[in-house]
Amino acid sequence: MVVPELRSWQSAKPRVRKIAGAVRPRLARAATVTKPQVARLRRAVGPQLARVTRATGPRLATLVRPPRPRTLKTWQYTAGAATAGLALAAGVVTAAGPWDATGQRTAERDRAAALERTGGADHGSGADSVTADGEPSPAPSAGSVLTGLGGATNTVKSAPSGRPAGISGTAVTDVLKPMLADAALGRTRTAVVVDVATGRRLYASGADTALTPASTTKIATAVAALHALGPDHRLTTRVALEPGTREVVLVGGGDPTLTAHKDAEGWAGLRTLAAETAKSLTARGIKQITLSYDTTLYTGSDLHPIGVNDNLARVSPLMADEGRTDDSTEGPVTRVSDPAADAARKFAGFLQAAGIKTSSPGTSKASSRAATLATVSSPPLSSIVERMLTNSDNDIAEALARQTALASGRPASFDGGAAAIDAQLTRLGLPMTGASFHDGSGLNRDDRLTANLLTALLAKAADADRPGLRPVLTGLPVAGFTGTLTSRYADGAAGVVRAKTGTLTGVNTLAGTVVDKDGRLLAFAFLTSDTTSPEEAQAALDRTATALAGL
Repeated sequence: MVVPELRSWQSAKPRVRKIAGAVRPRLARAATVTKPQVARLRRAVGPQLARVTRATGPRLATLVRPPRPRTLKTWQYTAGAATAGLALAAGVVTAAGPWDATGQRTAERDRAAALERTGGADHGSGADSVTADGEPSPAPSAGSVLTGLGGATNTVKSAPSGRPAGISGTAVTDVLKPMLADAALGRTRTAVVVDVATGRRLYASGADTALTPASTTKIATAVAALHALGPDHRLTTRVALEPGTREVVLVGGGDPTLTAHKDAEGWAGLRTLAAETAKSLTARGIKQITLSYDTTLYTGSDLHPIGVNDNLARVSPLMADEGRTDDSTEGPVTRVSDPAADAARKFAGFLQAAGIKTSSPGTSKASSRAATLATVSSPPLSSIVERMLTNSDNDIAEALARQTALASGRPASFDGGAAAIDAQLTRLGLPMTGASFHDGSGLNRDDRLTANLLTALLAKAADADRPGLRPVLTGLPVAGFTGTLTSRYADGAAGVVRAKTGTLTGVNTLAGTVVDKDGRLLAFAFLTSDTTSPEEAQAALDRTATALAGL
């Protein structure tokens, strides 16, 4: 999971105090409810934690050494936030096992290694990679090996027939109906609230009315990609040497997280790829090459229908740092005009620094006879999905749409990605009435989703039988703390609401999960159109989600 950089606690102190006051009673209840599960989790992951502590002890000591006594209060608030996150996880993580810092289930990863399985290799082309209906099979993934926080008890399941549990629909209606009538929410607003444990719909208004979803589209993209590829799938960038020549081809594999930064921070590094390539060339006695780059994995236009925009680079299977022109890792910024050429030029520079002379890079296509010199692979898809959702990353979203298309046997284009997302969600049995996809990011105003579909996607991600979809929930921004909700909910349900935001001109949406006072997990989706003030609309949606937390 991508963790945002820590901000100045001094300037945030008043806001932190408000957050702590708002969530402290809920934390006390959460701690009581989850105490047995936490004990089981501690026993399950104790050995892994011990290894991490030995490896990172000196750095952690530096990070947590308080510069003065008053810093202890800040640390206590931070620990409280972690407790809130654990309480949320206890409600949704069943049959999945603990997650490590990258979003990968530690136990599943270790078991995959023990069995010498690839656990997310690229799709093959053999007979075993095709399903009975002729579509490519998901990439192999490690099976779930732990029962999770709930032990043998499944905490996300349907209640016995005729015995509804939890809060009543009438209570939810009484709270939400006047709040959703707020004029700040524009002329049209739809909403659905579902009790994830029972599957009961607690509230619905315009449930099947399809509206422009903006970035909440990324929830659908995430579910489709995880279902098609598996949470352990990795995206590989490789370098190939054409036989009988000195032509070296940098082959784009569609990894939107490939970085040229000196510190790759756990992502695939272009510098590492260059170093390994130089080593392989030197071993062959080659010191001068003709450098080419291959972007043929994707088809169709690389320019989103919105045109040149700071929110998205041209969509290419080869790019470094999303074609950003500064050192940022998220948010809008000017992009380079040709991300693939930019990545190839940087790669050439790294090769030259390693003693390999290169020509100016040009376009080409690696032949099937080319020998692989070096590769670098992304972290598991689970981590990429979490980063996409937390930061509302449009570049990752469009890349995952194309990867879903490739896994579904469709062209890796805007249209192919949209069709693949629709097909994957249909195969999952989700309510697709009115849904219409035109991209993976939600930047296209022609996208249409319903509140019914969005809550169904969230409930499906919490399904105990679908542990591979869990990154959809763990990647949602946490109110008041992470991603696109960092600066929201300072006076509301901070740490309790987790939701994906969506904002276009005249469009404001919010979809995610919230834990009510009794500790039950609710999934919600609010969509609005024709809003006139994005700030007022966001505030109204935040108040509505906060009201759910108070039920």
